[in-house]
Amino acid sequence: AVDREFLTSLGIEADSVEGFLFPETYRFDRSMTTREVIRIMVRQFWRKITPEMRKRAEEIGLTLNEWVTLASIIGKESGNREEKPLISAVFHNRLKRGMKLQSDPTAVYHLERAGTPVKTVLRSHLQKDTPHNTYRIGGLPPGPIANPGIDSLRAAINPAKVNYLYFVANNDGAHQFSPSLEAHRRAVLKYQINRQKK
Repeated sequence: AVDREFLTSLGIEADSVEGFLFPETYRFDRSMTTREVIRIMVRQFWRKITPEMRKRAEEIGLTLNEWVTLASIIGKESGNREEKPLISAVFHNRLKRGMKLQSDPTAVYHLERAGTPVKTVLRSHLQKDTPHNTYRIGGLPPGPIANPGIDSLRAAINPAKVNYLYFVANNDGAHQFSPSLEAHRRAVLKYQINRQKK
């Protein structure tokens, strides 16, 4: 997954294959090598990425690696297809203003990568100095934190035209979006209290 020569042969100019293993249903058999499996999944990634999508990413100032990285964060933040352009807008708006992305999945990426699933993101996670923790670093992390699907890839280059800067989970699988910190604090208070009552 990190063999530079192998990655180059796949057309990947990143440090890892992560982000480029397209999530799909595949048919593999036990005789296949890891390299063959990776090759098939990456080939599917390149099939799904159209020249128009790559052009759009360039137009909005994203390299391929930045686009896939942003898409991976969007995908980790929500499985709700309709919300992804809104989440994308929040991140684009924050990047334009020089604000930190403050995405919870980036704060626990190092744990997930090490095989330690995190159910609840704690304040201590947010304060940890890791290369991908967007509570600590400015801009995008150095690479993807997951393998985004086509909805996340599309959302990353087609953010909704809204002025939102914040969002919080509303406990039903969706999110409450806010344009200001004050409105966001009210939403956090509302949904945290509701969660504690349950």
